[in-house]
Amino acid sequence: MAKAAGRAAGPRQPSQALLRLLERLAPELDASVNDAQLRCFEAMEAPDQAGRLRIATEALRLNPAAADGWGLLARASPPGSPLTLHLWRVAAAAGLVALGPFPLEPGEAWGVMESRPYMRARCGLALELRRQGEAAAAIAEVEGMLALNPNDNQGMRYILLAWLLEDGADPAAAALFERYGEDGSAFWAYGAALLAYRRHGPGEAADAARAAAVANNPHVAAALLGRSTPRPGAIGYTPGSPEEAAEVVPDALPAWRGTAGALDWLAAGLGPPPAPKRGRRPRAAGEEA
Repeated sequence: MAKAAGRAAGPRQPSQALLRLLERLAPELDASVNDAQLRCFEAMEAPDQAGRLRIATEALRLNPAAADGWGLLARASPPGSPLTLHLWRVAAAAGLVALGPFPLEPGEAWGVMESRPYMRARCGLALELRRQGEAAAAIAEVEGMLALNPNDNQGMRYILLAWLLEDGADPAAAALFERYGEDGSAFWAYGAALLAYRRHGPGEAADAARAAAVANNPHVAAALLGRSTPRPGAIGYTPGSPEEAAEVVPDALPAWRGTAGALDWLAAGLGPPPAPKRGRRPRAAGEEA
């Protein structure tokens, strides 16, 4: 049917009958959304993968826009596969659909409980994009997340810093340091030391940053140099602890290894490794104590 002359085409307003229908269905729809999210939380706590997948599938039957359900399927898929990347894209899209027609404003995310499945999905998507070689797209995802949630409850700035340093994007890394200048973590301290070394070379500025990092958590330096292998904590970690080092080193190590001379310079600030402890010689049979 031809449009009337001089009249702009636009979206039709929902009819009053449709609005009344949606109002009647709203409690049922809300219940299905809540039930699906509760099932997703139950799936996350399941002790085995088969149980997680079964419960996640039940959640998606209740609400196909349950982003955490798609995320659980993505985590169970082979890392680096096209299927896994597709599932993370679906998870992020589902999370966006679940939020409705009103976009999140910068700073709102994470404070709005309904946004958390969406933000978790974007985290998974960013990590998988990076794993599959789409570095620029992965960084864009994380930057988008930080714009929505500058308080960074998910700790995405640490992942972003590791990627920027690994990619040699020093100006972007320096700008990220300025945005989160009050961060006192070991990850931040060692990132600052590496960036100072890369920008200024060995000298007063870099050496001071190195000393600050080692004082922040000496276990990180030892692990970066291969002198120790700290293990992650069961629940979390205390700042300055070996458990914190276990969280920092896997992400930080590629950039340190990729920077010529950086590990030697770090080692010079620590001095030689401690000599191994010598045990007492066992007494021979009949020897007096």
